[in-house]
Amino acid sequence: MIALQYHEQTKHHFNRFARSLGHLDWANQPDPFRRYDGAPLIELPRRDPLASAVPYEALFDGSATPAPFTNHSIGEFLRCSMGLSAWKQFGRSRWALRVNPSSGNLHPTETYVVHGGRVWHYAAREHALEERCVFRPGSEAALLVALSSIYWREAWKYGERAFRYCQHDAGHAIGALRFAAALLGWRLRLLPRWSDAQIAALIGLDREADYLDAEREEPECIAAVTAGDTEAWTGQDPSAMMAAAAGGAWRGRANRLSSMTHPWPIIDEVSGATRYPGIGDRGSKTSNSQRPTPNLQLPTPNDRVAQNARSVILTRRSALAFDARSGLRRAAFLAMLRRLRPPSPPWDAIDWPPHVHLALFVHRVEGMVPGIYAYLRDDAVQAEWKAAMRSEFLWERMNDPNDPNGPNDPNDPNDLYLLVPIDCRRMANRVSCDQEIAEDGFFSLAMIARLEASLRQRGEWFYRRLFWECGLIGQVLYLEAEAVGARATGIGCFYDDPVHDMLGLTGNAWQSLYHFSMGMPVEDTRLTTDPGYEWERL
Repeated sequence: MIALQYHEQTKHHFNRFARSLGHLDWANQPDPFRRYDGAPLIELPRRDPLASAVPYEALFDGSATPAPFTNHSIGEFLRCSMGLSAWKQFGRSRWALRVNPSSGNLHPTETYVVHGGRVWHYAAREHALEERCVFRPGSEAALLVALSSIYWREAWKYGERAFRYCQHDAGHAIGALRFAAALLGWRLRLLPRWSDAQIAALIGLDREADYLDAEREEPECIAAVTAGDTEAWTGQDPSAMMAAAAGGAWRGRANRLSSMTHPWPIIDEVSGATRYPGIGDRGSKTSNSQRPTPNLQLPTPNDRVAQNARSVILTRRSALAFDARSGLRRAAFLAMLRRLRPPSPPWDAIDWPPHVHLALFVHRVEGMVPGIYAYLRDDAVQAEWKAAMRSEFLWERMNDPNDPNGPNDPNDPNDLYLLVPIDCRRMANRVSCDQEIAEDGFFSLAMIARLEASLRQRGEWFYRRLFWECGLIGQVLYLEAEAVGARATGIGCFYDDPVHDMLGLTGNAWQSLYHFSMGMPVEDTRLTTDPGYEWERL
C-alpha cells in the first residue's frame, strides 16, 4: 500500500531524519494567508461577542442555547475556530497566531463555508468572507463548512513528512470547529457521503483557471453545522448541491504564496492514494458505531474552576518550554483522560470508533508513580494491545478515586494502566527528537494508532483520518491545559521506530502518529503580544 510505504519512508531515525531541504529558504517562505483576487470581500461583525457568558463545561455537555444562523453568529463561529488569536513580535519580525494550532505555525488549512446559496472562503487575517460563488437561494437553517490543505506550506519547512503534519492540522481544525459550534449551541458532524472530488467541485478547488499561478489546495473534509439533529444532512445526496454550484457564478483567483516551490513527489503520491471516494464505494468497510515524584511543586490550584469557554478557546497557545518543576493534580489528569473518549464533543463529529490509544510518560502528577502508562480509549482493545506489547509490562489498573461508584468500580471508564514504574523523563525526551519539552512538563504522550488493519479493512483513505483523530485528541488536551491554568504543545517530531521498540511493538500493526506534552509554561519575555484583531484592543 502506498500509504504504508509513505509512512515507512517518512520516519525519523536516530541516525537520520525524513527527507527535507535541510535548510529554510526564507526568500520563498509561503504567505500564511490565502486570498482570492476579484472575489467580493464581506466583512464579518466585529463587536459584541455572542458567547461571552458560556461556561467551559458547555463545550462538552451541549448546554449552550442555540444561536440563530446570522452573519453575527457565523462570524463568531469562525472567529472562535479559525481566526487569529494574537500577533507576536520580536524585533522587526511579526507573525500571527491562530485559534487552531498548526505545526510550525505554518497553517496549511483553509476554510470554506457554504450557506444561503453561496460559497465563501474565510479570510482569517481580515476576519471576512470572500464570495467565491453564487449559485441559488439556499437553506438558512444550517451551513456546511469544508477544509482543505495547502501541502506546500508545511513542505517548505518539513519536506516529505509534511503530509503527516497537514493531517494533524486538519484534525485540530475539526476539533476547533466542533468546539466553536458547541459554544453557540450548535452541532457539527462530518458528512460521509461526500467524496474528496465532490468537495473540490463544491468549493471550487477543481477550477483550473482559478489556480493558474497559485499553489493548489487538496480537499480534506466537509461537515454540516446545525442547531439541531445533523442526521438529515449526513444522509443527503451531494449531487444536487454540486450541480447547483457547477452552474453558479464564480469569482476570484487564488494568490500565489511563494515565488517558487520545491516538488515532493512522494506527497503527491500519498495524497492521491488517500483521497476519499465517498460512501458509495465504502461498502462494508465502515462503521459509525462508538464505544462509549522528583521536584513536585503544585501551583495554586490546577483543578478546574468556573471559566468562560470563549476565553479558554481564544487564549489557547502552544507552549515553547515548561518549568520542569510544577505538577498536575491526579483528579485533573484523570478528568482530562475521560474527555478523550466518545461520545461527548468533539467525538460526535466523526463516524468511526477510537483507533488511537495513548502511551503516556507521567512525570509530575500528584499521587501517581512516575512511569510509562497506557490509556485505552476503547476498553475492548486491552487484550489486543497487551499481546502486542512487551510481556514484562505490569498492566496495573489505575482506578479513579473520584468515580461516583467508588474507587474500585469495575466499570470505571478511565482505562489507565501502569506499564512500568520508572523515571522516564530522559526517555520521553530522547524519543521525541531530543526535545526538553517532552520531559519538563507534567506528562507527555505518544498517540499509537491501529494502522495496517485499519487501512486494509477500510481503504487507504483512512490513513488521513487516523491523523485527524490524533489532532482531535490534541485539541481536547490543548483546551484542558488552558482550563487548569497550564499549557500544552503538539510534538510532530519523534523517532518512530524507537518509540515502537520501547513499547515492544513490531511491524505496522501499531504505529505512533503524534506526540504531545503538557506542563506549566515558561514565557519568552522578549516577545510582545497584541490582540488578534485591532478592534479587540478597545
